[in-house]
Amino acid sequence: MTDTIGRGPGPVVTGPVGTPVPAPSLRPSRAPSHWRVYAVMSAGLLLVTAPFLWMLLGSVKSESELRRIPPTWWPERFTLENYRELFSRLDFPVYFFNSVLVALLITLGNIAFCSMLGYALAKLEFRGKRVLFGLVIGMLMVPGMVIFVPQYVLVANLGLVNTYWGLVLPFLAGPFGVFLMRQFMSAISDELLDAARVDGAGEARIFRSIVMPLMGPGVATLGILTFLASWNNFLWPLVVAQTEDMYTLPVALALVSVDQNQTNYGLLLGGAVVVIVPIVAVFVALQRYFVQGIAMTGLKS
Repeated sequence: MTDTIGRGPGPVVTGPVGTPVPAPSLRPSRAPSHWRVYAVMSAGLLLVTAPFLWMLLGSVKSESELRRIPPTWWPERFTLENYRELFSRLDFPVYFFNSVLVALLITLGNIAFCSMLGYALAKLEFRGKRVLFGLVIGMLMVPGMVIFVPQYVLVANLGLVNTYWGLVLPFLAGPFGVFLMRQFMSAISDELLDAARVDGAGEARIFRSIVMPLMGPGVATLGILTFLASWNNFLWPLVVAQTEDMYTLPVALALVSVDQNQTNYGLLLGGAVVVIVPIVAVFVALQRYFVQGIAMTGLKS
């Protein structure tokens, strides 16, 4: 036999042995709100990926279909003619080599120099340290276009126009990389470094043998961001590289896709797909460290 005893705001049903059985919750279910969140996130994902899908599908369309009004989303006839024309008109190995060389040199330079300066700002005490860090923060607020002309004048006076050093040297270390590595290195235990100093290790050995092995997420984050910026850089190589044998892929693609003041959209979209493949490969290979690095940035100042 069961009975109902009113206790508090809601009834409590007792079983045959007198064990209280809580009444069903009267609170509304949260499932509808979850579906709304999923719907909003799905819409955002669609907005972000739609341009890339259009680029990929457009690269296998004919030029006449790309210029059709209204445009078609799905290709009526798949064709690889844009890619064949791209590789036949471009000296692709030369441009690809230039892009890889410039991006790798800039990435390695930033990892080395930004790490050293970040270590000094985070773990060493010297006169003018706060002033130097303030200058780094101030440089983050200066737009790149403001220093574009002075950089070019400096490179031209050094005789580095139309050389690999002219493409690389101005970007071997950047304020963002210094700030990023300084934030990561601030989280390293001071006691660990002091113990190494007591054992007789110098600062160079501490940096090489202790600090850098602990900086995997930070190095991956800086490497991906720097490689991405260097690979996609267009304006500086366009100005400094003055002969075709020094062009990088973005510059060569922009110049070859314009024929008699008319843009070849199929060629342009096919080249864009080719350009982003190395970036996607680098990100997929290092995404675990990249996500971990972004999550850890700024945890300790």
